[in-house]
Amino acid sequence: MASKIGKLPVAIPAGVTVTVVPNLVTVKGPKGELKQDFNSLVNVEMKGTEVIVTPVNETKAASAAHGLYRNLIYNMVVGVTQGYSKTLIITGVGYRAEVQGKNIIMNLGYSSEFVVVIPEGLSVTADKDGKLTVTGIDKQKVGEFSAQIRKLRKPEPYKGKGIRYETEVIRRKVGKTGVK
Repeated sequence: MASKIGKLPVAIPAGVTVTVVPNLVTVKGPKGELKQDFNSLVNVEMKGTEVIVTPVNETKAASAAHGLYRNLIYNMVVGVTQGYSKTLIITGVGYRAEVQGKNIIMNLGYSSEFVVVIPEGLSVTADKDGKLTVTGIDKQKVGEFSAQIRKLRKPEPYKGKGIRYETEVIRRKVGKTGVK
């Protein structure tokens, strides 16, 4: 009952160092350093230029942790080499966002502006077309911060106004028509 994903070894590219101490994996690369605690249900070991994750026993929890921690280590390796980014598109008349230092100031159709503090380790760029790009080395932080920004003004189905992901498709609805 081993995990299909967990069986795959994580290849370590040149320029990346991985250190494994009991219950902690540290990955250093050209873009930075990430650390991840891991459960006692899995063993993590280095073999040459690969990291291999093995479950301690054959329980369902160990199998689930097997695939989880293998993918977390893989995401760390990709993060320190290439990084992650998510693009958000702001749609609506008068809706805009600009980055000022460590803050994003957004006008989203409310009476006041939203001021969002950019977390440590992430960078945000805003262009005139209403695109916000969140980039960083930690996949979880990039996704979480992007979701927080989107939550400020979710896209609505009638006019399509709001903040959406670049890859997201908004299913449009037909509005009410006058009944005679």
